[in-house]
Amino acid sequence: MSAPFRSWLAPRLHDGRYFGFIAEWDRLPVAGVGLMEIDWPPHPFHPTVDRRGYVLNVFVEPAYRSRGLASLLMEASDREFERRGLTFLVLHATDAGRSVYERVGWAQTSEMSKSLPNRK
Repeated sequence: MSAPFRSWLAPRLHDGRYFGFIAEWDRLPVAGVGLMEIDWPPHPFHPTVDRRGYVLNVFVEPAYRSRGLASLLMEASDREFERRGLTFLVLHATDAGRSVYERVGWAQTSEMSKSLPNRK
């Protein structure tokens, strides 16, 4: 991870806004998922909910892929979001991860993005 991400991450780990799971194989960390609870305005999909669960940083070491670890992490994520009372969840899928997410019940949406130049 780069220095800017580590600087961003430290206070969020400390106060619990960022949380997640690590999967181990023979006591070695081989996969992980980062999770967040984010404020979000009411939306047509969830008009009475002002928070979302956000999944980011899903990763499985190449030698441990296709063993179901990402699916197990996503299932653990669902349980943790439910424990925290979060009922609407979002993530941004890569082409490589999309089929994993679809297998555990996620649906594709039509989000787009744009980056503006940093003029500072």
